[in-house]
Amino acid sequence: MNEMLEIISKRRSVRAYENRPVSKDLIEMVIDAGNEAPSAMNSQPWRFVVIQDKEIKKKLLLAALPNAQKIVDAAKDTDPERYESIKKRYAELADPIFYSAPVIIFIIGSGPYAPHSCPLACENMMLAAHSLGLGTCWVGLGSMVTDDSEIRVLLELKEGESIYGPILLGYPEENPVRPMKKGPRIKWL
Repeated sequence: MNEMLEIISKRRSVRAYENRPVSKDLIEMVIDAGNEAPSAMNSQPWRFVVIQDKEIKKKLLLAALPNAQKIVDAAKDTDPERYESIKKRYAELADPIFYSAPVIIFIIGSGPYAPHSCPLACENMMLAAHSLGLGTCWVGLGSMVTDDSEIRVLLELKEGESIYGPILLGYPEENPVRPMKKGPRIKWL
């Protein structure tokens, strides 16, 4: 297996991080990898906001929790098994959204090409981080912070911009086990 395919195969979503900082050089390498992603019409419709400050992370958590709880509650009837698992995680963790990661990177995009391009930047960043010995987790619930006007100001979130991510970044506390993967569904013509 070549190196890139091995990185893709071994990358996992990390939800437990060591309590140690990530150097600015490594963070910039990860962001540079995101910036190298392909984008529709070479639009490069993204920008990046790096959060390391503990107080800002706490504000993000407090803003995200009520919206995340609505989604968790909705799963009670549609997916009771998953609901119980998530409910347990929320009870056990001080930070069930951002998992106390040392770094949170918001990928923010705007314009008609952002929905097709920004996710490519996110994936590049996660693969690059894995290749550098870092763990990542893309947390959709972490983007549910835009109801808070103070956070909109901190992120400099303008009208028409959306959050694609955020991506958590840090040194993994453990190597997550590979989840069961379904085989690809392919139609050959």
